[in-house]
Amino acid sequence: MSTEKDYGNRISSITDVDKIIHEPARLMIMAQLYVLDSADFLFLKQQTDLTWGNLSSHVSKLENAGYVQVEKEFVEKKPHTMIHLTEKGRAAFNEYQRTMKKMFEDMPKDK
Repeated sequence: MSTEKDYGNRISSITDVDKIIHEPARLMIMAQLYVLDSADFLFLKQQTDLTWGNLSSHVSKLENAGYVQVEKEFVEKKPHTMIHLTEKGRAAFNEYQRTMKKMFEDMPKDK
């Protein structure tokens, strides 16, 4: 039978969670890209309900971490930005899921 002390030792897995992904806005972006592999900026804005500036800031943090790749081009003289999940980003998201799942599995059940 596990004790609260045992749980306290196991809960340390939450400190192992990727803080870049764990931030709610970036988690939404990563979850969308995990399912789709890539999406354009407008689609992500609509799906996440973030402002242009907020989305841009979070995408930049994910890009700096190597989790996404941003491609900018012009389509019919209009700027078009595509965001792609990288292999590193997919691996990081898989690890994030494992860490969160483990943490919840280790949590004591409701009494």
